[in-house]
Parts: sequence; structure tokens; C-alpha cells
Amino acid sequence: MSYHLDLGKKAEKMVADYLTSKGYVLLERNWRWKKAEIDIIAMDDKELVFIEVKARSDYNHGYPELAVSPRKRILMLDAATRYMEQIQHEWAIRFDVVSVVVQNEKMMQLDHYEDSFSPWE
Repeated sequence: MSYHLDLGKKAEKMVADYLTSKGYVLLERNWRWKKAEIDIIAMDDKELVFIEVKARSDYNHGYPELAVSPRKRILMLDAATRYMEQIQHEWAIRFDVVSVVVQNEKMMQLDHYEDSFSPWE
């Protein structure tokens, strides 16, 4: 497995553990629909949350959270819409981004941006 994919998987595991410790109920990991993937789908109380995890080993290429492009947001929205149709979800949703910096197998920084973007932007 390439280094960046390995780093991404480790970061997703760290984020899943972090969310669980905060009381989130994880529903899906790496949920795919067509070309879109949502890293984590969870419930935060009664709110359905679609979470994008961005990881880096340092800040040389910028902050991880800034890598969520407009195209990625559109893909997430498409996948989220399909997921909601499948489970017949009709209540509150939000889109979060969790940024992780991992060095030497250790989490150095984790930033959770709740309600990071709106599907209506």
C-alpha cells in the first residue's frame, strides 16, 4: 500500500476512535457511491453527519482541511443524497471535516470542523 493511502487509513482509524469517544455512533466507513466516497458516516445525537478525513504527515503542503475541494464537496453531497435515500433519512444532516497530522505513527494534531460546509453553498 502506498504511503499516503496507509497514512489515510491510519488517520481514519484515529478519527473513528476520536468520534466514538465523543459519543458519535459510527454507521459506515468508506461508503461509496459511483465516484464518490464518504470516509465516515455517523450519528451525533439525532443528526446524521457525513465526515471527510484529511491527513498529512506535516504542514509542508498546507493544512489538511484545505484539501477539501469544491469538487470533493459536490461528490460528498451526491453520495450523501444517495445514502439518505437508501435509509429514508429525513431529518437534520451536516458535513464535517476532520484534519489530522500524523508523524511516526502518532497523532500530532486533530482538528474537527463541525458543519464545515453546507450543501446549499
